[in-house]
Amino acid sequence: MTRILIAGCTLTAVVGLLAWRLLPDPLPAEWTPAQRALIQSLSLSRLPATPGDPSNAVAESELAARLGHRLYFDQRLSGNGEVACASCHQPQNYFTDDRTLAVGTETGFRHTPSLVGLAYSPWFYWDGRKDSQWAQALAPIEAGHEHNLDRLQVVRLIAEDPLYKSQYEALFQPLPALPGAPRAASPLGDELLRRNWESLGTDLRQDINRVFANIGKTLAAYQRKIKPGRSRFDDYADSLTESSAVIPGSLLSKDELAGLALFIDQAQCISCHNGPLLTNFEFHNTGVLAIAGQLPPMGRYDGIRLARQDEFNCLGQYSDAEPGQCTELRFAKDDNELVGAHKTPTLRNITETAPYMHGGQIADLKAVMEHYNEAPTSMLSHNEAKPLALRPVQLKQLEAFMTTLTAPLQTEQKWLKPPGG
Repeated sequence: MTRILIAGCTLTAVVGLLAWRLLPDPLPAEWTPAQRALIQSLSLSRLPATPGDPSNAVAESELAARLGHRLYFDQRLSGNGEVACASCHQPQNYFTDDRTLAVGTETGFRHTPSLVGLAYSPWFYWDGRKDSQWAQALAPIEAGHEHNLDRLQVVRLIAEDPLYKSQYEALFQPLPALPGAPRAASPLGDELLRRNWESLGTDLRQDINRVFANIGKTLAAYQRKIKPGRSRFDDYADSLTESSAVIPGSLLSKDELAGLALFIDQAQCISCHNGPLLTNFEFHNTGVLAIAGQLPPMGRYDGIRLARQDEFNCLGQYSDAEPGQCTELRFAKDDNELVGAHKTPTLRNITETAPYMHGGQIADLKAVMEHYNEAPTSMLSHNEAKPLALRPVQLKQLEAFMTTLTAPLQTEQKWLKPPGG
């Protein structure tokens, strides 16, 4: 009889533990003033106007956006004539792709990040090695595994296409003459490209660089138009009043509301994913495993150094900014705390942009939740995140909340397809 009683008590305890792990916590009766303020701070209604870019004089030019739009979809902007910016940053996929690693002329080394709302960021690439959207737009063109073109051929493309030439010269100065110049040349790339580059005079090299920089500025003018649209979450956040009860309704379900409560509190998501774009645009080491076949990257630790060395940065001669306007670059942090740190991505439309992380290492949102719940030891430096000890039901609720952040883009349809398409 004693054994039966002990077994019964043990079974009861196990059943109780399972119930605790599987049953959701009761929702609070209403949001506190602090919780309500946090929720409302995440709404797109709080998103300010797109910040200016003093390094790009044509950032708000409609003609520059039209030229950048055409270039964005132009496969001639690649060495094999088959790769455009839109090949990886696909409008139908919220300006990312479905791949683990980006594929241009070859398979690349990082996962394709979304361009949605990126004009609000002070840094670009997962490691922040570019400090403007136009400087970032230039790098893939000359990267061997992406567009695999060179800057002199970019200038030739603009000069030899009548529409490009007329639009460019309406925005900027006349294109430089290229008598006797080689077909291809760049300070980057193979030995032949570099030798050709050195054969050009100093003034002509600067003229080519300026045209190349201006092309980046038009691409940035177009990409500034790519903005997120209002989701169910935004409608819910804007509906809150000073005495808003936490009642499931037509906007958010019970699980979605529970996930929101976790997001702003126990799960600590809001520590990094804050503001209307649900990112602080900062860099964090969160213990993500290295990309298969690669050494763990140094992340922001290398990124800020590369940004400062970049000839196309805010302080460079091809920038339109005054030195005093380049505060982000001049005062950026660059210490050992940034080893292995990568930029916080937006959570807008996160359900539609799998896989996740800088190398696409995590396949789905369920695995993302589990990763942050466990907070594994980082392969480089330390993991800033700490174990959350959330129960399985709570992880599902967080995942449910993520679905409320998806919505069609707030971008005119004409910008989401090739010109004339």
